[in-house]
Amino acid sequence: MPQPAWQKSSFSSGGEGNCIEMAAITPSRINLRESDRPHETATAAPRALAHLLRTVKAGLLSR
Repeated sequence: MPQPAWQKSSFSSGGEGNCIEMAAITPSRINLRESDRPHETATAAPRALAHLLRTVKAGLLSR
């Protein structure tokens, strides 16, 4: 199986390892990882991830 093509977030900061990376595994599955912990991944469906990102951008998460 080919290795995923990881892409860094456009909001990633310099070289300190504070990066979120994403890779489309299939059309229905996206993997996410922290760049300083590359062996730990989370998987999301594209629609669910898009909903989460819209919610975060809108500032609607409770603290």
